Amino acid sequence: MGIPYPSSVCSAETFQALENFESRKDDVVLVSYPKCGVNWLILIVNDLIATTLKIKQENTELPFMECGDPEKFQRMKQFPSPRIVATHLHYNYLPKSIFKNKAKILVLFRNPKDTAASFFHFHNNAPTIPSYNSWEEFFPEFMNGEVAWGSYFDQAIAWNKHIDDENVLILIYEELKEDLVSGVKQIANFFGFPATTEQIQSIADRNTFQAVRDKSQETHGVAGPLLFRKGIVGDWKNIFDKPQNEQMDAKFKECLAGTKLGTKLKYDVYCKT
Repeated sequence: MGIPYPSSVCSAETFQALENFESRKDDVVLVSYPKCGVNWLILIVNDLIATTLKIKQENTELPFMECGDPEKFQRMKQFPSPRIVATHLHYNYLPKSIFKNKAKILVLFRNPKDTAASFFHFHNNAPTIPSYNSWEEFFPEFMNGEVAWGSYFDQAIAWNKHIDDENVLILIYEELKEDLVSGVKQIANFFGFPATTEQIQSIADRNTFQAVRDKSQETHGVAGPLLFRKGIVGDWKNIFDKPQNEQMDAKFKECLAGTKLGTKLKYDVYCKT
């Protein structure tokens, strides 16, 4: 496939079991490159399911398909529908049953500069993936896709090819931050959750990034502050130097300029000084 599976986060046994995972048509598939906000998205979708369908997700499994032991997929067979299935994996590595059963896939992207800055901090604080001595050491690795879960740009290019697929919805992190009510409404409509206007407003109020960050230790234990570190749009300005800015600008232009996903990302708005 040309895309290495992330051996630093997924054992060969788990990856093999993942390939044989049997998706359901009503699975809620949430995809993002790391540090693009999918843990936030999981909480929003959980709230939508609990509020509109009166189904509370009680399972304690890690929602990310590539994380955990190979037997998790057997245990997932017992979970009530709709199941939330999350991943940071490249499009090519999603289980084929997701496409065969036409499960709906919600993809969340974030501007690449903030993604890189946040991922640097995550790499240095998460105990299960490699750490870096400095941002200067991390940045070229990120640009070359030699970090956990591979290349941001490879994933973006792949999803851009499927941006118009009937069962795919691509949302942008910055837009969720700016107008969460509209984002929750889009999510509810896409997955067919029967949310009223009042419910959408309440869910948005309960799940602002700041609100989920404040209660992250309650919801995610000691990992909470790591998963919900800052969430600021434009935090990259505190860490990028001029040559790094120019390198990222050139890479974005090479990979995504003129594409539908590139337009949605509003690079000139969020990534120019």
